[in-house]
Amino acid sequence: MGETNAGESSGAERVCPRCRMSNAADVEFCSHCGARLGPHRHVPWWHLHRRVYDWTLAWAYRPSAGAALFVLSFAESSFFPVPPDVLLMPLVLGNRRRWLRYATICSVASVVGGVAGYLIGIGLWEAISPYAFKWFAWAGLNQANFDKAYGWYERWNFAVVFLAGFTPLPFKVITITAGVFRINFVIFLVAAAISRSARFFLVAGLCRKFGPRITPFIDRYFNWLALLFALLLVGGFAAIHYLR
Repeated sequence: MGETNAGESSGAERVCPRCRMSNAADVEFCSHCGARLGPHRHVPWWHLHRRVYDWTLAWAYRPSAGAALFVLSFAESSFFPVPPDVLLMPLVLGNRRRWLRYATICSVASVVGGVAGYLIGIGLWEAISPYAFKWFAWAGLNQANFDKAYGWYERWNFAVVFLAGFTPLPFKVITITAGVFRINFVIFLVAAAISRSARFFLVAGLCRKFGPRITPFIDRYFNWLALLFALLLVGGFAAIHYLR
């Protein structure tokens, strides 16, 4: 039998371009790793975020995938642009019995990375605070606005960190600004641990239970549902606070 190009049909099967496994000819997503089958658009060189995304995804099929998941989860909490879900999902789909292990790696590394982001925020503000109001006056940064933002962080510290940790909001931005405003570290740590663990264990659990068929749902709707759930949760606590 001749070789088949990745993603093309060969008789009654299609070869996945990601994991190179065979699938039925009529399926849209790979039954092994959840990747979309069929023709893939060429990614222009200037689409840097998509190229970083694809590069990250490629680690799922290397022997060092577990270590890569830890490094990615750590880095994403302080500077890396691609969320660890990208690597977590194919790892769980490839070995569903290890879903707890992968979710734990992701959660622990993300929280540790969040602490690193918090420390970066402290160090960064100490370094630029004498000049920050002058340098960024064009952006509206002044002592009054800084104090106002500080007051918001002091009042809603847990809610802000939880929202960013559970939803698609950029967690790295919140970890660094939490350090800039030096919010209570224990509250920061608890909120980060709960929100990050809830997100990654939920994603891994869905992949473990439903397999590759859950991939399209997570890709399309999970972030929106996570954002809605977090807003309702935080809104409920705020309502309780004001009604007391």
